[in-house]
Amino acid sequence: MTDQRVVVVAGVDAHTDEHHIAVLDLQGRLLGAGAFPTNADGYRRLIHWLHDHGRVVRVGVESTGAYAAGLVRALVAAGIDVVEVNQPHPHARQRLGKSDPIDAELAARAALSGTATAAPKHTGRIVEAIRQLAVVRTGALKARTAALQQLDDLIITAPEALRDQLRHGRTLKARSRLCSKLRPDLERLHEPAQAAKLALRSLARRINELDRETQELDRQLERLVAAAAPSTVQLFGVGTQAASQLLITAGQNIDRLKSEAAFAKICGTAPIPASSGRTTRHRLDYGGDRQANRALHMIAVCRLRYCDQTRTYAAKRTADGLNRREILRCLKRYIARQTYHALRADLEALNST
Repeated sequence: MTDQRVVVVAGVDAHTDEHHIAVLDLQGRLLGAGAFPTNADGYRRLIHWLHDHGRVVRVGVESTGAYAAGLVRALVAAGIDVVEVNQPHPHARQRLGKSDPIDAELAARAALSGTATAAPKHTGRIVEAIRQLAVVRTGALKARTAALQQLDDLIITAPEALRDQLRHGRTLKARSRLCSKLRPDLERLHEPAQAAKLALRSLARRINELDRETQELDRQLERLVAAAAPSTVQLFGVGTQAASQLLITAGQNIDRLKSEAAFAKICGTAPIPASSGRTTRHRLDYGGDRQANRALHMIAVCRLRYCDQTRTYAAKRTADGLNRREILRCLKRYIARQTYHALRADLEALNST
């Protein structure tokens, strides 16, 4: 028996406390709208409410990797096709206004018209675990950099006797070690010298703790990345951090990217034509995932320094008239192609098990 129910599509505007949803039929008529809490019970009620309106063929969801991550997992588990929807165009908001039900309806119309076709990343397996650890590691590095800068600023303005004592350290890291050994007199904190000692020791201890945290995260990330992408980390210049970022950018379901050109576009390495008259050239792409672009850039810089084959290629392209920026662009495009095929093989083998 064929399913004779009405065929519908839906759109979701995701928020912290509740998700707003709108349902349309294939003629674009609004069949209903509602709001559901962002918990397991709310997801079950939302899916049941959707099925009450008909046979659901597609749901367009905003913020699939943030506010709606839990809902996307529930929809995929229920066998519902999910597509990622961008925020409404400013022209639409100017014409229709701004509210959560309106945004949900616009998401549904984007899913119905086919303007939204991107599959969301799967967030239920090892790549999501790598992303979470990488986010925390990035935060720890930023906090460490800020603490080192504060340490340097306080040393510059510290009393002269204390500055002379800390000048023996040639680097900020060495000065941090000296600061960790300071012994302030807590009974004399009203004196700037004693207060400076306490402040510097506190910063030094914070830096040491952040160093230990970063080292622990690096060990765990190395283990996870080696398990998720063993072939990728064997490529020249691809270390744990670069491989983890490329995994995060590609997602567990790398098959959502139709080709290596799509991966290069996401990484911001697709060539952009910049020709005029008798000049034929391409420029850098300033879009895409900038962290993935940075990972590819560091791989290219490493290969330019240590890989004979890459240095030979760079010399040839220099003879052709390309400058260093253009050579790096070409190298990053090649590396994006190479890492895409390695990542695809690794993730397909991982997903099959």
